[in-house]
Amino acid sequence: MYEAKDTQSEHPVTYREGLLKRSASRRFLDREIAGAIGRGEFQLQYQVQTSLRDGAIVGREALIRWHHPVLGTLYPGEFISLAEANGSIIELGRWVLAQACSDAAGWPDRTRVAVNISALQLRDADFASTVAEALRSSGLDPQRLELEITETTLIRQRTEVVDVFARLQALGVKIALDDFGTGFSSLDTLLAFAFDRIKIDRSVLHASLQPSRTRSVLRAILALGHALTTTVLVEGVETQNQLELLRGEGFDEIQGFFAGRPVPNAT
Repeated sequence: MYEAKDTQSEHPVTYREGLLKRSASRRFLDREIAGAIGRGEFQLQYQVQTSLRDGAIVGREALIRWHHPVLGTLYPGEFISLAEANGSIIELGRWVLAQACSDAAGWPDRTRVAVNISALQLRDADFASTVAEALRSSGLDPQRLELEITETTLIRQRTEVVDVFARLQALGVKIALDDFGTGFSSLDTLLAFAFDRIKIDRSVLHASLQPSRTRSVLRAILALGHALTTTVLVEGVETQNQLELLRGEGFDEIQGFFAGRPVPNAT
């Protein structure tokens, strides 16, 4: 029953090996996550984003880790859906924003910091005020904060998001369309919102490198992004060959293990 609820399956779910253990683990984490912030168990790590023009670091994406005292280090895929389901994502998101802005304010290179935002955060009536408070208390220049939002989130929250975007951009905050190429990837979404950056999902890059595929999709997204005067960043870059391919095609920025793995904050 819990598996069917979690996956919102349209089909009956029957027991399979390991399901009971997984369900028990999720219920355990569901109880734990509410107090984990107060116990100081969360940490932000940062992965660099670099320019293909000169190789300079232009930004860092904040990535959350949960250092659980019993289960060890947990990654977002293991607990973010739980936080969204039980509503603790609002408090957790508030902590991430405050911590990321505080960390970035101390970076000597004054690069931007990118923070992922969930659909429930955008639905929160106080979200824009939360962002403003994080900027005020940290002293971070609003133009150095970039909020990453997936297209799926935008489609679900279309009406509410228009007003929220206007309030955020009035603050000077930048907005990026994350994981482009994994959802609807519609022209309508790109035209409806004034994005400062399009982030192409790693799956698009890897598919474009397969012998059976061409680079036409990558080129089309790049042309569209530049036509909208938007910076285009490619995620999941892991090799020199991938970097050279993207540089040759005229892409702006990259993120991935080749440029740097996520690391704890260091000023």
